[in-house]
Amino acid sequence: MEKLGKILAVDDNEDILFSLRLLLKPHVDKIVTANDATSIPELLKQEDFDVILLDMNFTKDAISGQEGFFWLRKILEIDPESVVLFITAYGDIEKSVRAIKEGASDFILKPWQNEKLLATLNSAMQLRRSKKEIEQLKSRAKAINNMNNRTFKDFIGNSVEMHKVYTSISKVAATDASVLVLGENGTGKELVARALHNNSNRIDEAFISVDLTSISETLFESELFGHVKGSFTDAKVDRPGRFEVASGGTLFLDEIGNLPMPLQAKILTVLERREVTRVGSNKPIPIDIRLICATNMPLHQMIEEGKFRQDLLYRINTVEIDLPPLRERYGDVPLLANHFFQIYTKKYKKPLHGFTKDAMKRLEEAEWPGNVRELQHVIERAVIMSESEWINPNDLQMRILNKQSDEFELTDYDLDKVEKTIIVKVIKMHQGNISKAANELGLTRTSLYRRMEKYGL
Repeated sequence: MEKLGKILAVDDNEDILFSLRLLLKPHVDKIVTANDATSIPELLKQEDFDVILLDMNFTKDAISGQEGFFWLRKILEIDPESVVLFITAYGDIEKSVRAIKEGASDFILKPWQNEKLLATLNSAMQLRRSKKEIEQLKSRAKAINNMNNRTFKDFIGNSVEMHKVYTSISKVAATDASVLVLGENGTGKELVARALHNNSNRIDEAFISVDLTSISETLFESELFGHVKGSFTDAKVDRPGRFEVASGGTLFLDEIGNLPMPLQAKILTVLERREVTRVGSNKPIPIDIRLICATNMPLHQMIEEGKFRQDLLYRINTVEIDLPPLRERYGDVPLLANHFFQIYTKKYKKPLHGFTKDAMKRLEEAEWPGNVRELQHVIERAVIMSESEWINPNDLQMRILNKQSDEFELTDYDLDKVEKTIIVKVIKMHQGNISKAANELGLTRTSLYRRMEKYGL
């Protein structure tokens, strides 16, 4: 039998303490006993106990159990993750149930059966390990957040399109509203999710990110909802799922549009009930999460096609934030390029001075189907491969818009869509210069601004 860790037993009856020492010594790493409850704070300061056995009725208060409740509260104040088992008589069952509601994990009846006491202690140890694992995961996530997260003000981009995103983040971050972030691959959907978390009341709690496309359907429930020991072949210990670990903080579900319908139903059930049930268990565990989802797929169209649940969409999109593709973020490419240039010249210790004029023009003319992520990759490669003091066009590898072509291919003959496409193309051609774009379109600046507002540009 596996050792049961460090045990603290507190009871004013020396015979009880002697019996516990005799029974538990072969089965635990360490057992400490105390006949005076006032020594509990000092003992907890000296040692990290896995399980605490606490008498419910001490001599000063031999009937009501109030002294036991007092020390239960004191223990949980010192260590909220403590696993406390009350030692109680048969007549105290009602009080024991109350004790569990107040934070005790279980109770042991006097006189006890040795095998049953050991089994109860073993279950308590499993609970302690699970609590520790959850705290470790939360601490690790918090540490990673502190190192890697970039808050709202750290976004790179001054374009009108990005300022709309900033405004949306500012309005919704402090609430617990569910947010759906929409955008093409590489536009920075997770960055928006982290900004929402970092500007929320949950900033000191965990931010848990889950790429739903990376989880196989067979492990989906185990990964997201957790499992208990023995629930399947490789389930050697109890393990919390991502929902449980994120409780109190923020859960970010990326690529939610790729979920098959049966898995959508399981997510919906958890969100509606605000509780998870681990695989192999029938005990629901309450959760408190702020949910942020993201996708690059057209969910509204998928609903019409029967590929996405409408009731799930209602649950996840109290607020929608649309991230613009890089090709529509006029003027942001030089800012982003220089930002990544600074990062990678420092990382690779390359004494480069910057971009030549032609190189920057080449970056501004690129299509960027991979958006910011593709730009980042291009700059990193250019820094590594450059053999001169400046990054020139030959160091950059991406697709370029053919501005010299007079052909304008229409894929939709709706006049509003045609007009919007032409406006976007001309503004892009003039690198966001509204005066030049308006002149080329034969419009005044005011007229062009009106049309941009109409089409949300």
